[in-house]
This record gives sequence, structure tokens and C-alpha cells, in this order.
Amino acid sequence: MNVRRRLISTAALAAATALGTATLAGCSGDAAGTGDTGKFDVVASFYPMTFLAERIGGDHVHVTTLTSPGQEPHDLELSTRQTASLEESDAVLYLKNLQPAVDKAVDQSPVDTKIDAASLTTLEKHGNEVGGHAAGHDDHDHGHGEEAGEDPHIWLDPVRYAQVAEGVGKAFEKADPDHAADYKKNTAALVKQLNALNTEFENGLAHTKSKVFITTHAAFGYLAERYGLTEEAISGLDPDSEPSAARVKDLEKMAKADGVSTVFYETLVSDKTAKTLASDTGLKTDVLDPIEGITKHSRGQDYFAVQRANLKALQQALGAK
Repeated sequence: MNVRRRLISTAALAAATALGTATLAGCSGDAAGTGDTGKFDVVASFYPMTFLAERIGGDHVHVTTLTSPGQEPHDLELSTRQTASLEESDAVLYLKNLQPAVDKAVDQSPVDTKIDAASLTTLEKHGNEVGGHAAGHDDHDHGHGEEAGEDPHIWLDPVRYAQVAEGVGKAFEKADPDHAADYKKNTAALVKQLNALNTEFENGLAHTKSKVFITTHAAFGYLAERYGLTEEAISGLDPDSEPSAARVKDLEKMAKADGVSTVFYETLVSDKTAKTLASDTGLKTDVLDPIEGITKHSRGQDYFAVQRANLKALQQALGAK
């Protein structure tokens, strides 16, 4: 069902809530009416936001997730029921410009506390080629890259994700002052863990034979820049975009020139293009997970576990010493 294109009236929302009997698939908490849980009710747009809300809020929050596990978040459309749950919440945590349906619903919502994760750190414009290779090498033609757009994938950089966590913690403290001390404590603990993860990536990727990796979807630009790598993506920031024949040819040449061993694909997007490119160039394939949702196919049950699996995959592909 498409997100409603006009502001839904209070009466209509009440009726939708009263009539809705099914729970939202993939919610971390009970999704039936978020306004009467007795806790600080937070609607989170997709997994990286849900993870922050749950870790920072602890026992004081009830978190509802709009994006089901296994659903590609960029493609999300909201049901009337989901829009109603957002209307009844105490806060909404989302990442502006990632999910247009969520942006529209949040803009129309009267919720007092609207937390845009993108506003809590810095964003950059990235194309399908990001990092030192793109900036400093001109050994071969890169004329078929995608025009840069604002990259929303900030959670894959532990440093930026920690900045977002700090901002979310402060927003929770302000919106629910009775539990401010706990929110501050939980935020500090999470930031400490993210800083430790950053150190693991710095040490784990400091000495590698290659600095270039190929992905299907340009989600890892911030990670690449953070750790001195170069991401070459088959598709751009939109995981559904199709690469041109010229782009594929460029990647084949680049793979040979830069000693690339692996083409990475992800769990929520088709692996067909990645496996075709790998087959044509004699490369291996492996998973590099953008952590947009946790499913049974994920290499871990939470953000930290999957990020560490990503680190191991990169170390193996890049020939870490």
C-alpha cells in the first residue's frame, strides 16, 4: 500500500488504530498502538536506527520498526497502520533522504521529537567510486562512473555512527528527562563500543596487499575513506540501478590492474550482477553486508557482529598481513 499522499486526519488515524489487528512484521517491540505502552515510544525507520534506539533507550523505551527484516529499506512504502503508529509515538528516529515514504510521513506528523540521524553528523557526496584510488590514480579510464549524490550510509563508519549515537542520546534526554541519566549512561557505553570497533578496523586494515574492493551497491564509501581504502561499486547509491556495459568493462580492467580478488555482494539485493562480473574476470565472491536489516542470512545477530564479519571479509579479500 502506498504511503498516504495527504495528512491523515486524527479521526481517521484513530479508526485505523482501532481496526488494525495485525502487528507490524519485523518490529522489535509490540507494534499495536504505540501510544499506550507506558514507555517512551519510539518509531525507528530501519535497523541501524532501531539498534540505536534500543541500545540507548534500554528498558525505558518501546521501539517500533517501520522496515521489516529482509525488506530493502530504500523501497519501503508505508501502510496506513504504520503511519498511524508513527502519529501516536513520542519520537521518531529516521535518516532523511534514504526512505522517501518515511520522510513524507515524518513531515506530516505532529510528533514532538523528530530525530534526523543525517543532521547529527557530516554527509558527503559519493558516486560509485570512492576513496584514495579515485582521487589519486589515473592509470585507467574512470569516465563511466556515476555522478555523485549525497551518501546516507553513515552507520557503516563507526566514527560517524558514534556521533549519531551521541545526538540521539541527547534528544532522548531532552524528550524524556525522567530517564535522562540512564540515556546518558547507555549512550556513553555504546560510543565506547563503537570507538573500540573503529580501532579494530584501523588495526585490521592497516597493512593489506590491495586497497581496492568491488561491491554491488555503493554503500561503503564512508568506510573506505575512514580506513584508506577505495570502493568501486557496480551500481551507485541506489541498489536497484543497473550498471552500464562501459562501467562493467571499466571494472574488469581495474580489477586486473589493482589486484582485486573478490567481488562483494549483499544479502538484501540480487547477487546476479556481482556473480556475473566475478565469473567474467575469474574473481571470487563474498558478502559485505551494509547492515540495512538483520535476517537469518546475516553473519551475526546485531550491528557489531555483522561489522566484525565485514572486517574479516575485507581482510581476506585485501590480503591483510
